[in-house]
Amino acid sequence: MYKNRKVIVVMPAYEAEQTLRKTYDEVMDQGMVDQVIVVDDHSRDRTTEIAKTLPGTLVHRHDMNTGYGGNQKSCYRLALEQGGEIIIMVHPDYQYTPRLIPAMVSLIGSGLYHCVLGSRILGGYALKGGMPLWRYVANRFLTLVENLLMDAKLSEYHTGYRAFSRELLERVPFEKNSDDFVFDNQMLAQILWMGYTIAEVSCPTSYSADASSIDFTRSVRYGFGCLHTAVAFRLARIGILASRLFSSLKPR
Repeated sequence: MYKNRKVIVVMPAYEAEQTLRKTYDEVMDQGMVDQVIVVDDHSRDRTTEIAKTLPGTLVHRHDMNTGYGGNQKSCYRLALEQGGEIIIMVHPDYQYTPRLIPAMVSLIGSGLYHCVLGSRILGGYALKGGMPLWRYVANRFLTLVENLLMDAKLSEYHTGYRAFSRELLERVPFEKNSDDFVFDNQMLAQILWMGYTIAEVSCPTSYSADASSIDFTRSVRYGFGCLHTAVAFRLARIGILASRLFSSLKPR
């Protein structure tokens, strides 16, 4: 609990048997997480089996692979059903350290923000943590274009380390978003559309052999998806072309 608000960590998992327990242990070491939810996106390894041995963990396994976005949709639905008031997404591949959970929870629990990102760019941790140079360059280019088109000043849009308030998750129509990796980007665009301020904390990362990563082809598709989202945001904002991502959203 944080100020009597239930804190839930969600883990969208896919073939994370090597790192799931290590990530869980460090999450619980932070001392303020009430519940962990693991959603296994139809892994072919022992992810579900291991998740069921973790104390106090709610485990849900998809009958078929739904994609990264589809996995997150299940995570957030379950977190809301379980009464979560502060919900943090932590990847179970240990790419992002759970030791930032207290800082992210306090920023939301204090009422200052409704969304907090763990940024690999702030503090210069991306390259130091092993991010490939081509990914870093692509990240910086996409972030620049997205900031220009969506009138924002984020250091990056592509981190998978995120925390949300219940109020925000109940307002964001995340079910409309893609089931693929661009889900993350679409969700941030919707949050900005509604006028919420997105906070960022500097986050060291570790690109190890166990960490999940998409290949070059899917990265290119993801990049074009991010650009499409940003352009759709701008066109909808100036009234030229409506978008299903934003049509039902009202300013905060």
